[in-house]
Amino acid sequence: MARVYLSLGSNIERERHILAALDALAERFGPLQLSSVYESQAIGFDGDPFLNMVVGVDTDLAVGLLSNYLKSLEDLHGRRRDCPRYSGRTLDIDILTYDQCIGVVDGVTLPRGEILENAFVLWPLAELAPNEQHPQVGQSYGHLWQRYDRHAQKLWPVSFVWKGSELSRMSPDRVEGLQHAD
Repeated sequence: MARVYLSLGSNIERERHILAALDALAERFGPLQLSSVYESQAIGFDGDPFLNMVVGVDTDLAVGLLSNYLKSLEDLHGRRRDCPRYSGRTLDIDILTYDQCIGVVDGVTLPRGEILENAFVLWPLAELAPNEQHPQVGQSYGHLWQRYDRHAQKLWPVSFVWKGSELSRMSPDRVEGLQHAD
């Protein structure tokens, strides 16, 4: 079984699509490891704010089969593939890491570059797996988040309930410290 981290995002009917994705992932993979849900402004285009989170799953699917499954799930929820890369979307699911794989595997680049580039990926990943190391840079996600330039992108944890449980585990003091740590 491989440990995989996925990023989920939506800015069209956000709650509905994130909830549906979580339900489908739990049905397919069993228990999920979930970060808090974060809201962020659209990056690269003028659009509604996104909800983002990171989900950890264990799977026996090969990278290519997992990628195909996730694309099918996006398509099932109205994902348009004929739009510009930077545009609104009902559901976006990306494979961030697949165990400690590095390179292009079945057409998927691992680890995903957005881990080091985007706060909406790194913060929830650091929350979920603070001591796990990035396969290429050899630093923990918690350390990478501490060193991230928080002024580059604005995001904040939001209340989000799935199956009767609040996903935000971040106290206001912890949020403030993580947003403004040097």
